[in-house]
Amino acid sequence: MHAKEAKKKARKISDWIIEIRRELHRHPELMYEEFKTSELVRRELDKLGIPYESPIAKTGVLGTIGSGNGPCVALRADMDALPIHEETDVPFKSEIDGKMHACGHDCHTSMLLGAAKILKENEKDVNGTIKLLFQPAEEGGAGGKLMREEGVLDSPEVERIFGLHVWPLLPTGTIGSREGVFLAATSFLEMTVEGEGGHAAMPHLTRDPVVASAQIITNLQTIISRELDPLDSGVVSISTIHGGQVSNVIPPEVKLMGTIRSLTTEGLKILQNRVKTVAETIAQAHSCKAIVSYPGNDYPPTVNDSEMWNFAKGVGSEMLGESNTVDLEPVMGGEDFAYYTEKVKGCFVALGMRNEKIDAIYNVHHPLFKMDEEALHIGTALHTAFALQSLEELGA
Repeated sequence: MHAKEAKKKARKISDWIIEIRRELHRHPELMYEEFKTSELVRRELDKLGIPYESPIAKTGVLGTIGSGNGPCVALRADMDALPIHEETDVPFKSEIDGKMHACGHDCHTSMLLGAAKILKENEKDVNGTIKLLFQPAEEGGAGGKLMREEGVLDSPEVERIFGLHVWPLLPTGTIGSREGVFLAATSFLEMTVEGEGGHAAMPHLTRDPVVASAQIITNLQTIISRELDPLDSGVVSISTIHGGQVSNVIPPEVKLMGTIRSLTTEGLKILQNRVKTVAETIAQAHSCKAIVSYPGNDYPPTVNDSEMWNFAKGVGSEMLGESNTVDLEPVMGGEDFAYYTEKVKGCFVALGMRNEKIDAIYNVHHPLFKMDEEALHIGTALHTAFALQSLEELGA
């Protein structure tokens, strides 16, 4: 199926895709809690007559279209939401306080279901197998790693994998990505600065963890500005600070959280070591103690195979026009799609969805994040064309 034909078919079911997206948007679920989301996915796959395995990776779903034999291509959508309270004015806004699909995973899931519908209706053209990966826990839970460990890339062996992410920095009707490193290696940072609390009027009788924390936060930035090669990229961001309850008491400890990013796994490890050393040394200078940890999983960088990006560009150019398929610079955001491309040739593609006319201008992870739903059928069409044209090439 050619790209333009896929786009026409996707346009015809656009309302159906939007309806599913809005149902998902109303009921956001955090990582590894995607029970209703998984139920919706299974419900729609049942209607379409698509067999699946579930649960996989706790709340994930693995659908299959085609012969069950090679060649095999995989399409991936993540399903989890974020602990953000929605502030948009859309009529289908989140019905759960403090939770929101602020990263567009509701869009990703609905677009892949749209592709599943088209692919199933055209299963006679599937010369091999297409795996549909509905993945949990992208937002820090490394659901992609768990999906991979539970065998979604095996039996039959996946030869290519594609993923889409809605992208507020690109206008609707465009796509972008790049060969090589596209997204950063990332880790979470937790730090406790321990001191000795006391009356704020008598600071000389305390060991003040607030002052120590302030010095640590400031000096951590010199790792990037004075230790990293100016031509390299890195991020050390402290995003939360918690310490104390009242204005006249110095607390015994301060807790900090943040993130560290690099375009290489090796660079990430270097930054982690330097953050630990700087924090511990400065805390000691203030007669305090810093305890630094990196909980969860260190995400590897998301690396696009050059052949796969050239292939995706070709599909995008045919579908949307060459001028609407662009090469992007690396981005310091992270993605656990990286766990798949560590093992399989693949490409992660940014799907433009910016539209100033409807206020779809806010970046992901923002409480006012809004999606231009006109982009949804384009994502479905891309998934469809990526899969079918890949199988044609692999089976040639």
